[in-house]
Amino acid sequence: MTALTRLFLSMRRTGPARRRQLALRELYKRFLDESGSAARGLRLLRDWLSPQQRAQFDRTGYFEVVGSHTGKIYRVHYGATTNVHEVDEIGRPKVGWCFVPEGYLVPGDVMLAQKIALETDELRVLKLANEFPVRSPRRVRFW
Repeated sequence: MTALTRLFLSMRRTGPARRRQLALRELYKRFLDESGSAARGLRLLRDWLSPQQRAQFDRTGYFEVVGSHTGKIYRVHYGATTNVHEVDEIGRPKVGWCFVPEGYLVPGDVMLAQKIALETDELRVLKLANEFPVRSPRRVRFW
């Protein structure tokens, strides 16, 4: 049993002690979130994104990459699989591409590998990738 576990078990679960316990638990969770491999992967990805890509990623959860050979636009969404969509001239998804590096990597690392691959050797990547259909998001009206 770790010292932290003993600390949590020894605290009373009512009143001020409960509030302290919850605050300590939240602080510990934030520490793990900010120093974990997923957070490091996202920081590395953000360091490699251009200022425009970083702003787009922060705003939308994806960034766009220009293919090295064809000049096509690819939208890389947050995630580790089935997260790359080729888009048409007006920004609608045309087709999806599934390709990931070998081994277990966190989403930020996978997305960085996908970005570098598309920007440096697009045609080779697409030969290896699995194609999948994507649907354009439809606007839902509630009235």
